[in-house]
Amino acid sequence: MNELELPTPVLEIGGTHVTAALVRHARGSWTVAADSVVRQDLDAHAPASQLLDTLAAAANSLGTGHNGRWGVALPGPFDYASGIARYEHVGKFDGLQDVDVRAGLAERLGMALGTVTFLNDADAFGIGEVALGAAGRSRRAVCITLGTGVGSSFLADGMPVKTGTDVPPDGSCYLLEYRGRPLEDTVSRRAIRRAYAAAAGASGSAGAPGAGAAGAPGDPDAGTPDVRDIAEAARAGDAVAAMVLERAFSAVGEAAAPYLSSFGTEVLIVGGSMTGSWDIVEPAIRKGMAAVEPGLAALPLRKAERSEEAGLVGAAYWAGHSAEGA
Repeated sequence: MNELELPTPVLEIGGTHVTAALVRHARGSWTVAADSVVRQDLDAHAPASQLLDTLAAAANSLGTGHNGRWGVALPGPFDYASGIARYEHVGKFDGLQDVDVRAGLAERLGMALGTVTFLNDADAFGIGEVALGAAGRSRRAVCITLGTGVGSSFLADGMPVKTGTDVPPDGSCYLLEYRGRPLEDTVSRRAIRRAYAAAAGASGSAGAPGAGAAGAPGDPDAGTPDVRDIAEAARAGDAVAAMVLERAFSAVGEAAAPYLSSFGTEVLIVGGSMTGSWDIVEPAIRKGMAAVEPGLAALPLRKAERSEEAGLVGAAYWAGHSAEGA
């Protein structure tokens, strides 16, 4: 088997875990080798050496039966070209601040520096969704992820667009404002939980189901209903829950609408944990878009269908693209 037929090794790094996998590309289709997927816990507050050791252990679990062109997807702030972390005061990975992650991985894995390619996790997700067919024949697609925060990728012919007046700064919707405040102050897991707690308290509401279980140890919002609980309450007739969620998801549509229009977006794909409440998310986003840009009322709006694979496929796609351009 030659190198082109071998799978691509990838790492997808989140705030609590790292996933390693092998991705195959054959006859125009992308597949993640199910028996290769390894998910390991990751302590985002650990020192650099421990974090790099954990990443390397996950990578080593894939063995050597791959093409050696590593694709690594991870959140910013990160200098993706140089492989140097820029995390500072973001609540995670502070130990990696100014650390050359590329060199650290290459040393631990015994490979050349040029074999490791990095990209933003939201871009990896968007690239993967497009590669897996979510955009259909559309050439201009936008992918927004809703979870801990708001991730986004503006894609032209499957490649991220990071500059220009037609996209937000760096192509990142989390940098946008909504009614004079950062968008993530309105739509993020933290913001929605706090907005519901405040509104429910003011109205004398008893709170959503599951309120006592939400939040891990050390979570400042422990005891506050999680987003899925608030969505259940909205479906059960809780007017406060419905109001909070509509405001949050409409904000996404309102804030992104000018760029969705100027970019010439042909399809909007929405992923992330909050799409589990698609019956609430979709109409609210559409309402927000149409309020600002009436022409977007008919924009195709699709729920991401390959969430577990998209980031892994996107990392593999990027690794191959970078190798071709080297």
